[in-house]
Amino acid sequence: MSIGSKLSELRKKNNYSQEDLAEKLNVTRQTISKWELDETSPDLNSAKQLSIIFQISLDDLVDNDIKNIVVEKVSNTEKLAGIIIDTLKVIGIGFVILIILTIVIIFVFNITQSETPKTTSSVTMACEVADESYLVKFGSDGYFDCKSCNDKMLISLMDFTDWANIDTSIENVNNYFESNGGQCRVMSSEESIPAK
Repeated sequence: MSIGSKLSELRKKNNYSQEDLAEKLNVTRQTISKWELDETSPDLNSAKQLSIIFQISLDDLVDNDIKNIVVEKVSNTEKLAGIIIDTLKVIGIGFVILIILTIVIIFVFNITQSETPKTTSSVTMACEVADESYLVKFGSDGYFDCKSCNDKMLISLMDFTDWANIDTSIENVNNYFESNGGQCRVMSSEESIPAK
């Protein structure tokens, strides 16, 4: 409905003549007639006065259907909220999957580490021959010590010490002392996981 038709309808509904309405608005009767015929439209101040006289909003006066605008805005807001919720769900699911994968990787790594065979990395042996005691210490890092050994024993023991395989070295030191009428026992040893 045009503003002119709406104005004519409201004027008649409230029992105003064009002259009565013109007088209330401080305009001529011809101005009211032109508005009702849609030849011209009331300015903003006149429209405000008309809304007060007829006790309606400016939107109702100009027949603005703001309900559709509000419904459309609400609908767009709901769509946006739906997209945000879906995005947050995807991010949440991704985060949960990442946590599960991290736990699985840590678990598998720990199992793999616990299954890795440990090797001896250093040993202290107490050996005896001809009523003499010797404390022999050596490690996979190339460390060797036998303070009470003479030079000949040191050279012999160091010659067959296998720094890469301490277990073989223990056997070689045992064999050396046994072949000279003595014996050895391992007093302490440290184990480590071999580097890959």
